[in-house]
Amino acid sequence: MLTTRIKGWLNLEGKFDYHTLKNHFYVGRSLRKIEKPEPYDPLNYRNLAQNVVRALIDQLCVDLTDLSRFEGEGVYAIYYKGSLEYYTSIKGDKIPIYVGSAVPAGKRKGGSLGSYQGSRTLYNRLNQHAKSISQAENLDIQDFMCRYLVVIPVWISLAERFLIEHYRPTWNTIVDGFGNHDPGRGRDNMKRPRWDILHPGRPWAKKLKAAESTGEVIENLPRSRGSS
Repeated sequence: MLTTRIKGWLNLEGKFDYHTLKNHFYVGRSLRKIEKPEPYDPLNYRNLAQNVVRALIDQLCVDLTDLSRFEGEGVYAIYYKGSLEYYTSIKGDKIPIYVGSAVPAGKRKGGSLGSYQGSRTLYNRLNQHAKSISQAENLDIQDFMCRYLVVIPVWISLAERFLIEHYRPTWNTIVDGFGNHDPGRGRDNMKRPRWDILHPGRPWAKKLKAAESTGEVIENLPRSRGSS
């Protein structure tokens, strides 16, 4: 076969035909697909997001009632394992029902990349959420689990954003208001958060007027969701 190909490169005088050779190799090269693999950039937005999600998922998932005291600030994910029908599609430890972050109240802007020594900000924040769930009339604190990740303060806000964009948790995007605090006096004209319409019980929220019914809030919940 090689002999046949070489004969095709010869002219009538039995010598190599320069133009035939040139055209053969030029066409051959042009037909080959040139691969252009994308260079890996660890600081690319998508890669950073994937790294944060992976780091959180690698943490142990524990019952919200079994948290041991720990120091640090960072991000967390809360999961539901109960029997409420409208949460069936996100039940378990794969898709969080809520994600959030915890930073020291007096955090410095810019400046230090280090953690606040002795801070229990993240632990305290999870306990606040446990209290809100315990106050709800139709939720059982035993049905909730969590993962948490202590993060260098300068990265916390970005890490939280990554997690929300990745999971689109129900209590962050549809049934909002879970992370709200008592707005204080003189703000009774505020609307009751959707979370408190669906899960009544927090004393301060009862004072606020509901703009929707429980049924209307449930109607907005997704019927089914695949795992992420």
